Amino acid sequence: MCGIVGYIGKRDVAPLLLEGLQRLEYRGYDSAGVVITSPKATGLKMVKAKGRVRELEARVPKRFTGTTGIAHTRWATHGAPSDENAHPHMSGDEKVAVVHNGIIDNATELRAKLEADGTVFLSETDTEVLVHLIARSEADTLEERVRQALKHVEGTYGIAVLHADFNDRIVVARNGSPVVLGIGEKEMFVASDVAALVAHTRQVVTLDDGEMATIKADDFRTYTTEGSTTTATPTTVEWEAESYDMGGHDTYMHKEISEQPEAVDRVLRGRIDDRFSTVHLGGLNLDAREARGIRRVKILGCGTSYHAGQIGAQMIEELARIPADAEPASEFRYRDPVVDPDTLYVAVSQSGETYDVLAAVQELKRKGARVLGVVNVVGSAIARETDGGVYVHAGPEVCVVSTKCFTNTVVAFGLLALHLGRIRDLSVADGKRIIEGLRKLPAQITEILKTEDEIKALAEQYTDAKSMLFIGRVRGYPVAREASLKLKEVSYIHAEAYPASELKHGPLALIEPAMPTVAIVPDDDLLEKNRAALEEIKARSGKILAVAHQIQEKADHTIVVPKNEDELDPILMGIPLQLFAYHTALALGRDIDKPRNLAKSVTVE
Repeated sequence: MCGIVGYIGKRDVAPLLLEGLQRLEYRGYDSAGVVITSPKATGLKMVKAKGRVRELEARVPKRFTGTTGIAHTRWATHGAPSDENAHPHMSGDEKVAVVHNGIIDNATELRAKLEADGTVFLSETDTEVLVHLIARSEADTLEERVRQALKHVEGTYGIAVLHADFNDRIVVARNGSPVVLGIGEKEMFVASDVAALVAHTRQVVTLDDGEMATIKADDFRTYTTEGSTTTATPTTVEWEAESYDMGGHDTYMHKEISEQPEAVDRVLRGRIDDRFSTVHLGGLNLDAREARGIRRVKILGCGTSYHAGQIGAQMIEELARIPADAEPASEFRYRDPVVDPDTLYVAVSQSGETYDVLAAVQELKRKGARVLGVVNVVGSAIARETDGGVYVHAGPEVCVVSTKCFTNTVVAFGLLALHLGRIRDLSVADGKRIIEGLRKLPAQITEILKTEDEIKALAEQYTDAKSMLFIGRVRGYPVAREASLKLKEVSYIHAEAYPASELKHGPLALIEPAMPTVAIVPDDDLLEKNRAALEEIKARSGKILAVAHQIQEKADHTIVVPKNEDELDPILMGIPLQLFAYHTALALGRDIDKPRNLAKSVTVE
């Protein structure tokens, strides 16, 4: 969840590190810090601050120079946000400094042992345990000192380590939290996210779990935590630095909502096969015979990815006639699931690094399951550990709240459902129908975005709400869940989603004039059922905002969206509610790109 940046070379390091931290601000954090040195220095220099990177920058003295350094943005786990708990953490002799993403599960036990031996701790963090373990080692090399320390650690980590006695290098390690090396000209970078690197290099090496690396100004090497050498092949980052800029918009969230027509066009490009009314998904590594042997599909994701998976499961059942469902990955591996060899598992993650999803993938692979990935980031951990999959090609998503990646993920599931359907029993005519619907999506999304001023005016009428209910049936229910999540994430208004069919089984007790309901009302075979739910709410003086294909008489307001094929309508019906959440939050003065308490890439449990 936090951000790591490191550099070793000839340039003045502090400005580079601060710039890198600024590019990682979108990940969510509450404090920041930087430590620097150089080959000729006699020690380490450190500055830390609770708050934003700009507050850290204000504390950095003018004569704070060096050519090697590591920096960090922290999202609090162990210990409240404070100067003392901010990273980097340094040993008592000021020789060892560490930045760390993840959680050390046995930190309490290790801390007690270290304190019993006389170690004085300066913070409440789990990370400081690792600092003292490294500092106490008497091994001849920094690599061996870090390796010895990690043998005592249980949990997840992405770390970067500086040592005053080995100031010609930075040692890094990964286990469950991303670490990426950036390769430059006689300079090297390290980060937890390529966003911090692309302004300087697009050649990167992504570490695997259980892997370490030593970077020097003119080279690098990778090896396991057991000491054996590994082979690292650099890859080229798909996106340039400009992709991470705001592009004239006031917020990244607004930029990313507006990018959806182009993003959807990218996920479709080159994949449609008109000759056979299907799609090409070569990355699945799943031939037709294997696809016909699938008896069930289980989709695993967290938050927005889980909701995308719910829509995807519905599409797969409708188009491929394979039983399918979605489940939170964060719960899946803890209920001792039965892993069926005839089930296809699909792991969904925007970052490709979401720890709960990655851990579920690893458990499934251990039990011999076939697992596909649906991710946005090429070369991410889930992409590497699955048997195949689909990249959603949404482009960099910087706002903590996901919008365009959600939409592209659902479109990718539409492609997967069509692919599986045409291998099985979906007719050529239905294949053509879905392809025509997919091709309409970019223009229809553009049409919705043109109504932004109307949606903004509507949103401003709902800012007084303390709580809102979102409802939908079958295809509409996952849309309601995602829209509910968007509103609470970015505006902090409590919101709850419920199946419209379940209203009379409890939630009707909540309906009153002060409790608005947002209803998803597609023009499909359940239209009259949905209208009946609106009647129930109106009879109890509830205020209704409908998202529908035609004006709903019982609704106080209706956002009308273009009609597509029934199976694809959920893709379009969620987009105006992204704008609704955005403008509600804007009217309330929220920090839209960095909502409180949240982080972009959740790499801890």
